[in-house]
Amino acid sequence: MSIFKDDFLWGGAVAAHQLEGGWQAGGKGISVADIMTAGSVSEKRTITAGILADKNYPNHEAIDFYHNYKNDIKLFAEMGFKCFRTSIAWTRIFPKGDEEEPNEEGLKFYDDLFDECLKYNIEPIVTLSHFELPDHLVEKYDGWRNRKMINFFVNFADVCFERYQNKVKYWMTFNEINNQTGYNNEFCLFTNSGIKVKDGENAEKAMYQAAHYELVASAIAVQHARLISKKLQIGCMLAMVPLYPLDSKPANIMMAEKAMQKRYWFADVHVTGEYPSFMRAFLNKKGYISDITQEDLINLKKGTVDYLGFSYYMSKTVKATEDNPEYEYDDYKNDVQNPFLEASEWGWSVDPEGLRYGMNWFNDRFHLPQFIVENGFGSRDVIEDGKIHDDYRISYLRQHIIEMKKAVQEDGIDLLGYTPWSAIDIVSAGTGQMEKRYGFIYVDKDDEGKGTLMRLRKDSFYWYQRVIESNGQKLD
Repeated sequence: MSIFKDDFLWGGAVAAHQLEGGWQAGGKGISVADIMTAGSVSEKRTITAGILADKNYPNHEAIDFYHNYKNDIKLFAEMGFKCFRTSIAWTRIFPKGDEEEPNEEGLKFYDDLFDECLKYNIEPIVTLSHFELPDHLVEKYDGWRNRKMINFFVNFADVCFERYQNKVKYWMTFNEINNQTGYNNEFCLFTNSGIKVKDGENAEKAMYQAAHYELVASAIAVQHARLISKKLQIGCMLAMVPLYPLDSKPANIMMAEKAMQKRYWFADVHVTGEYPSFMRAFLNKKGYISDITQEDLINLKKGTVDYLGFSYYMSKTVKATEDNPEYEYDDYKNDVQNPFLEASEWGWSVDPEGLRYGMNWFNDRFHLPQFIVENGFGSRDVIEDGKIHDDYRISYLRQHIIEMKKAVQEDGIDLLGYTPWSAIDIVSAGTGQMEKRYGFIYVDKDDEGKGTLMRLRKDSFYWYQRVIESNGQKLD
C-alpha cells in the first residue's frame, strides 16, 4: 500500500512568465519580467527602463508555451500528471493592472489552457501573482509601496475566481512572498513587489510596508473567494529555506532562531491572521509599517488560508557575529557554507533532509495541510545520441521524495501533493538562463535565445512517469 493518499496530486510546476512567451500576444501588457535581461551564474540580470533594442529579454519568447501548450500538456498527460501548477499572467488579464474591465482575449487563453488540462484529468493549480506584476503599476504607483495596489490585486483575483471557479480548485495568492526578506538584492524586492530602491531609501522599511499591503490583499482575496464558491481552496506560498545554526554555540543557535522568524513571519500572518509577537516587537523597535489600519487587522483575521504551499530547493547555514547583539539576520553577513553539504554549480546546497525538516517546522506551528509546489535541481543537460541521461536530477528528486514519504508516514504530516520544478525546461527566474535546466522535458533553446524549441523527453521523464503510476512506491 502506498504511503500517499489515492488522490495525491503528482504533477509539475512552472510560472507563466518563464514559459509562455507571447509577451505582446492577445493584448498582453508589459510585466516586470518583460524588462529583465538575461544573466548568468556570474552576471546579474538587469532591470531596464522599458524595452531596449540591444538587450536580450528571454521571457519575451521563453519556450513559446503560448502557442504550444496543447502539445506540452499532452506530454504532461503522458507522464501521468494529476495536476499542473502554473500562474495567470496578470498583464494578460489587466494589461496595465489598473483597468476596470479585463481583457477578454487573455481570459479566453486561460479558459482554453485549463480546458486542455481537464481533458486529460489534470487539475490546474494556479498562482495569482508569480513575479509578473504589471510594469505600469510600478511606473505609475511605485509598485507595492502604494496602498492602491490592494484594490488592483483584489480586482484581478476576483475576476479570476469568478471566471475559473469551475475549472480551478486550488489557488495561491503570492508566490514566495518571503523572498523579499533578501531586500539587499534588488532583484528580490523588484520581482516580489515592484520596488526599485531610491537613493537614500531604507529598503528594509519599504519591504515591510509592501509586504503588509500584500498580506492584506491576500486576506481580502481569500474572503472573496469563499463568497464566490465554497469549493475553492486558497493557499499561501513561501520559499522554505531552513536556516541552520553553524554549530551548537548558543549564539549561533539563537541566530538561526531569529533568522527563521524573520524569514517566515509571513506564514504566521497568512495562517493565524495576526502578526506574531516577535515581529510586532521588531517593527515597533524599528518604526516600520507606518500605514496599518484597524480594518487591515480585521481583514487579516478574516482571510486566513486553507493550506500552506511552499517551494524547497536548499537549506542555508548561519553564524552569529559579535557586532549584532540583537541577532538581526542579514543573509550577506550571516550566511556561511555548511561543511556537511555539497552544492550545485549555482551554489545551492543539496539537502534532502532539509525538506523533511522544513515540513516539520511548518507543521509544528501551523497544523495545516501542506503542498510542495516547487522542488528541483537546476543543471546543464547534454544530448547524447538523441537522449538526455539526467541521473543527477533523478537522484536529487528521489532523495527528496524519500524524505517527503518520511514526513507523511513517520511525522503524520497532511500532504496534498508534489509538483517538482519544473514540468519542462523554462527560463530561470534568477539568472534568465535556459541552460540552467530543471525540466523533465528538454527544450532546444540556449542562453542566447537560439534554438528550434524542439521538445525531447529526458530519462527523468520516464522515471517520474513510473513514480506517478506507482503513487510514489517505485523510485528506482
